[in-house]
This record gives sequence, structure tokens and C-alpha cells, in this order.
Amino acid sequence: MKLSRLFQPRNPLFWIMLALNGLSTALAWLVHNRPLNTFGLLLIGGFALINAVLGTWFAWRLVKDVPHVLVAKAVPVADVD
Repeated sequence: MKLSRLFQPRNPLFWIMLALNGLSTALAWLVHNRPLNTFGLLLIGGFALINAVLGTWFAWRLVKDVPHVLVAKAVPVADVD
């Protein structure tokens, strides 16, 4: 497992992961700095947790999968008789 494979700007999962992590940060800031009732706190906190879990799952997929660039450059070999 290489952490260097986490940075894959040509892979859409990379950008989705960044967007979800940014949204989780914004939601956590909202929960900490705004007065919310119990329902609002649970709703925003739930969204923040779901975003954090999804962002972590996408990061795990980026690290474990074959790099997107190598998959795009794969060329099938023709069968010669």
C-alpha cells in the first residue's frame, strides 16, 4: 500500500474525495460555531459523519486500486497466427 497513489488528479474518485472532505470540514465548523437545536445538531452531525466515512472509503479505494493512469494506457495485445 503506497500513500503516493492517493494523489491521482485524473481519477474522478480523487476529486470526489477532496470535495467530501471539504464538505465534512465545513459541516463540522457549522456544528461547532452555530447554535443549533437538537434536531439540527443531529442532522448536520450525521451529514458530517457520512461525508467523513465516504471520503475515507474513497481514499482507501484510491490507495488500494491500480492507478487510473496505468489502466487508461493498457493496450490489448493482438493474437498473431
